[in-house]
Amino acid sequence: MTNEQIRPATAADVPAVRAVTDAAYHPYIARIGVVPQPMEADHAADVAAGRVFVTGEPVTGLVVVEARPDHLFLDSIAVHPDAHGQGVGRRLLRFVDAHARALALPEVRLYTNAMMWENQEIYPKYGYEVVERRVDGPYDRIHYRKRLR
Repeated sequence: MTNEQIRPATAADVPAVRAVTDAAYHPYIARIGVVPQPMEADHAADVAAGRVFVTGEPVTGLVVVEARPDHLFLDSIAVHPDAHGQGVGRRLLRFVDAHARALALPEVRLYTNAMMWENQEIYPKYGYEVVERRVDGPYDRIHYRKRLR
């Protein structure tokens, strides 16, 4: 399982992208009191724009990224609960770093909801540092960045 490729998502992957995203984020609805933003994304548009990369057959994990002038924005990372503990998230985070480097971008940025405390333990282990905490509408977010060397 650890050698599965990470590839650009295709239109045929859109239902799986939606299913994995929903499975990964659904447990947070009750905790944060709103539907997490990735669950409301236009997955077909993100795939068509080349922003989604998937792994697994069937798809077990994915990232949604957006190249910006001075960084790669990690919009969403989702691993199906059935695949937790298999290194899928770690491989996806490494892919994001490599993708940013391939685009000659010096850092990766992301944010997570303050109520998703598991993420606040995970991201620092992968070299992310807290930049700020900011409320955006109904979302209380902690913003992170990782400078690539």
